[in-house]
Amino acid sequence: MAYIQLEPLNEGFLSRLSDLLLCRWTCRHCCQKCYESSCCQSSEDEVEILGPFPAQTPPWLMASRSSDKDGDSVHTASEVPLTPRTNSPDGRRSSSDTSKSTYSLTRRISSLESRRPSSPLIDIKPIEFGVLSAKKEPIQPSVLRRTYTPDDYFRKFEPHLYSLDSSSDDVDCLTDEEILSKYQLGMLHFSTQYDLLHNHLTVRVIEARDLPPPISHDGSRQDMAHSNPYVKICLLPDQKNSKQTGVKRKTQKPVFEERYTFEIPFLEAQRRTLLLTVVDFDKFSRHCVIGKVSVPLCEVDLVKGGHWWKALIPSSQNEVELGELLLSLNYLPSAGRLNVDVIRAKQLLQTDVSQGSDPFVKIQLVHGLKLVKTKKTSFLRGTIDPFYNESFSFKVPQEELENASLVFTVFGHNMKSSNDFIGRIVIGQYSSGPSESNHWRRMLNTHRTAVEQWHSLRSRAECDRVSPASLEVT
Repeated sequence: MAYIQLEPLNEGFLSRLSDLLLCRWTCRHCCQKCYESSCCQSSEDEVEILGPFPAQTPPWLMASRSSDKDGDSVHTASEVPLTPRTNSPDGRRSSSDTSKSTYSLTRRISSLESRRPSSPLIDIKPIEFGVLSAKKEPIQPSVLRRTYTPDDYFRKFEPHLYSLDSSSDDVDCLTDEEILSKYQLGMLHFSTQYDLLHNHLTVRVIEARDLPPPISHDGSRQDMAHSNPYVKICLLPDQKNSKQTGVKRKTQKPVFEERYTFEIPFLEAQRRTLLLTVVDFDKFSRHCVIGKVSVPLCEVDLVKGGHWWKALIPSSQNEVELGELLLSLNYLPSAGRLNVDVIRAKQLLQTDVSQGSDPFVKIQLVHGLKLVKTKKTSFLRGTIDPFYNESFSFKVPQEELENASLVFTVFGHNMKSSNDFIGRIVIGQYSSGPSESNHWRRMLNTHRTAVEQWHSLRSRAECDRVSPASLEVT
């Protein structure tokens, strides 16, 4: 077996380091490091270097070795190729052969090191990928490198789209005394109590004080010194199922002492927000919202209950809703009859201070722009949540159905003067809104089947603006 033994150049530290860096040869058959050729015998063509290439000697080590040689002849000697040599008959290599091999390897390493930069420092620059051009363009879009200041960021938001009241952020950090002195809308006294046995929430509206004087937007108000306040109660986000107190005439310190019950599970009640809205009643104009109080029920001990005096804050809703009407439509093609059921209404606008309202519904059939037929329900005394359950039938041929419109108008009955207008909707060819159009479409697609739907009442001016059929009726 052929080996190349690299013997130490000098004694001491350099010899040990040389052995560590250069002497890493391994026998192919036994995979052991053997420097005496005594582990196994093989032919010369089976010789293979299995270990890694010897680590290259650093320049400072080569310079140190060169200085240890005698004379300058070492630096000018020609390189001798590194070849395997045969062993001596006694199984050992001579010292002269080993020295020559070591010397040849050292010279080769020195020649390789001389081609490298003399400085050991490595300067690594970031690699840029892309097509080389005269003008370098940034890879990232410029819009992503823009720095936004807080003012630029929040200037794009529209607060009124995310809150019911534009002043809600300011109110959260103010006390009741500060709110009262800032807005001067008065205070409201109320209480809450939850009954675990019957699963209902009781809200008691007690009184109010220091309410501001009324405001008339159209100049039709007669008494500008006193208000006619009442309170609307609801549990947000459900504003449809609301309650309403009676109207207290000509007072800025009304005493209500009224209780209202909401059938709601306890866990659901904790997720709701109690909203109390104080409204000023005006028979000859639209009712005006004075202020509101909102209390998240999750912050209140509902079982224990409690009483609160809360300062009123401004509301973004300056006008109260007119109420809702539940209707059912059914068309019979064979008989050419359009059947209308007026089922009920709720939370109608109050038209009488003392008795609430005496509401009734007028139904008018308009063909094209011509009034054809008028019918009306009976009026119910002293209520804003009337139940009618009355049916009406109109003769409408199938070829004329597409040009027909139904005008529903809710009035408050008045024996001394003309009836008080509450609200109106139009369903049919000239519908007054998307909800009305959807109800009419569903009825046309399902003949012989009654279709029910709730509708929010609209003002006369709004209906006249969007529906020509509203202009043809009184």
